[in-house]
Amino acid sequence: MNNTLEQALARTSPRIVPPPTPLASIVIHLGVMVLWFVLFARAFFLQGVVAWSTGIAYVVYDTLLLLFVAWKAAVLLRPPVAAVSATAAGDAPLPTLGVIVAAHNEAAVLPITLDALFAQSLPPQQIVIADDGSSDGTAALLVERYGLADPGEGQLSAPSAQYPTLRWLKLPHGGKARALNAALLAIDTDTLMTVDADTLLEADACAAMARAFGGERALVAAAGLLAPVCNTSLSGRFFQWFQTYEYIRNFISRFAWMRADSLLLVSGAFACFRRDAVMAVGGFDPRCLVEDYELIHRLRRYSAREGLGWDVRVIGAARARTDAPGTLTSFLRQRRRWFAGFLQTQYWYRDMTGNRRYGKLGLMMLPVKAFDTVQPIYGLTAFALLLGFLFDGRFTIVLPVLGVIVGKIVIDLAFHLYSVHLYRKWSGDSASSSFGMAFLAAVFEPFSFQLMRHTGAAMGWLHFLLGRRKWGAQERTGLTSPGNGERAAPSR
Repeated sequence: MNNTLEQALARTSPRIVPPPTPLASIVIHLGVMVLWFVLFARAFFLQGVVAWSTGIAYVVYDTLLLLFVAWKAAVLLRPPVAAVSATAAGDAPLPTLGVIVAAHNEAAVLPITLDALFAQSLPPQQIVIADDGSSDGTAALLVERYGLADPGEGQLSAPSAQYPTLRWLKLPHGGKARALNAALLAIDTDTLMTVDADTLLEADACAAMARAFGGERALVAAAGLLAPVCNTSLSGRFFQWFQTYEYIRNFISRFAWMRADSLLLVSGAFACFRRDAVMAVGGFDPRCLVEDYELIHRLRRYSAREGLGWDVRVIGAARARTDAPGTLTSFLRQRRRWFAGFLQTQYWYRDMTGNRRYGKLGLMMLPVKAFDTVQPIYGLTAFALLLGFLFDGRFTIVLPVLGVIVGKIVIDLAFHLYSVHLYRKWSGDSASSSFGMAFLAAVFEPFSFQLMRHTGAAMGWLHFLLGRRKWGAQERTGLTSPGNGERAAPSR
């Protein structure tokens, strides 16, 4: 990494120079753990539904979050112009846009991603393939299909004669964050977009991002909308079904937290940043398992400390499809990494939790995230207790608990359908979702997909506590599955 980025990271990262942990943060983080222990212990001493206090706490917490999101996202029910006025470009000049495609052994999917970038209605001025030590056919692909000359390790190629905006940055294998940082130094546009090599942009995605950044100078990071694509096997269709509606709910949630000036999550698979802001805070942290999530924390922290008023948004007009896990093994591996990285970041930025210096972010979002660190533990132990009561024949507990679960499913059902409706109005995409399938997902998710999600998160806890940083190879089977190419093709 360039010394400039290293020095900026050292100045701005609490991982490198940990600040004192405020009492409020200690109380909040310890409080959620102590609360779980107390509620779990009640199962062995109480009768009736209160013996399932762990599950009740989980249900109440999750329901309160759904109500908050439903309230803050209700603005999407208004006419589209009112909902997106904050990102309308007006007469502002559009910033220049560069795209970084970090790739490690992605020869099978890289052409899909590049072809979509070349087909953009507003093409980016620069596209850099940050080749992170690929050992598959990536080099041959770039030379033979895209006319690039091998620049040698650590070097940036000349532009392609066929595709003048395309360049190849060949790097030794060092991980995605290091590849992104190297490309960050090689790009000189006003804004930069990170696009995973297994992500397919819709035709107006770059234009939507450029308009957003051109219309709001305070905007330093923005997320686009992602839809998952899994392989066409039975397992793949199962995981695509649940992940489709999970993604929809998550993006509605991001919109809600954006309106509360507390958005922390953008997806590195498809995100856009103001380059000078990313340079100011030291680029991407190679030590973090979720470098995109950690970067937003660092941008937010730096902005609050320097009084810059930087903003992070999610852009409904910028859409893409991305390869998603289609097997249980790959799904658990992904969620293990995500949750371990989430715990890393929550620990490093613990000084912000409950700290009024960071406004709503410190007083609202980060305390919620503190509870989220143990939410899977609440969920899994609640399920285990229910099974224990059932096998022990304690039906005076089981029957009222089932009543609570049915009530929660009804609430989730209403929120699922509401989210799909909001998402359709926001994104203009009604083809990739179905109210009927959303209904079925709401009914079956608590007993299947949700438990898998919590299991992956529990594995993330173990990964974090053991200090592991390797998360395994990703399987890319969604966009390359027969039949998915046509469905995932960008529309003009």
